[in-house]
Amino acid sequence: MLQLLVCALLAAPLPAPPQGPPQVVVLEAVADATLVEHPLGAIANGSGPYFFAGRNNQPVDALRRAVLRFDVAAALPHNAIVLDARLVLHLSQGDPLPVEMRLHRVLRSWTEGPSTASGGQGAPALPGDVTWIHRSAPGLHWNRPGGDFLPVVSAATVVTGPGVYVWDTPRLVRDVRLMLRNPGRNAGWILVGDESIPGSARRFDAREFTDPARRPALELRYTVPGPP
Repeated sequence: MLQLLVCALLAAPLPAPPQGPPQVVVLEAVADATLVEHPLGAIANGSGPYFFAGRNNQPVDALRRAVLRFDVAAALPHNAIVLDARLVLHLSQGDPLPVEMRLHRVLRSWTEGPSTASGGQGAPALPGDVTWIHRSAPGLHWNRPGGDFLPVVSAATVVTGPGVYVWDTPRLVRDVRLMLRNPGRNAGWILVGDESIPGSARRFDAREFTDPARRPALELRYTVPGPP
C-alpha cells in the first residue's frame, strides 16, 4: 500500500511555481532602417526620421522594407515570463487603400547606419548602413537580397490612412521569449508590405522622429517567479 502511495505521489504533476503580479514595460527601438531596393546596395536610409515598407510607383527598384530591433534582454529580468507583446507603429503618410503589413523575424544581425533621408528614395549608402544587399555595408551581405528572415509571419495588420497601428499575436510573444532567452539571436523584425501593388508603400515614424510619442514602441506584459 505504501509503495502504491509513493508511486502515485511521484506521478502527480508538480504545481506551477508561484509568480509575481504582471508588470508592463514599453521599449523604444534601438535600431530601425529602410531597405531600399537597389541591385548594388548603393542606397540606404538608416538614420532618417521615417522608414518605409511596400512598393512605390517607380518602374524599377520600387520595393521598400523596414527593419527594426528592440533590446529585450536589457529591459526584462532574465527569468521573466513574457505574457503579451504589442508592436505599436505610427503611420504618418500613405494612401487610404487598405494594405497588409507583415512582420517576420530577421535571422541575421544588421547595423542601422548613418545615412539620412526624409523620403522613400533614400540616400547614398555609407559604411555601416543596412541596405538591400548588405547587413552592414560594405563588407557584410545578406544571403538573399532584401534581407534574411523567416517566411512564417510573426504578425500582420491591415493599415489604411495615417494613424496608430498594432501588431500582436501569440507568435510575436514567442519571438520575444526567444530574444530574451538568446540575445545573440535577436536581429529584430522586418516589415514587409504588399509588394504586388504599385503605390502600396507606407511611411512610418522612426526612432529618430522628433515626437517621442510617435516613435516605434514594443509593449511587453510579463511576470517573474515569486518566492516559494
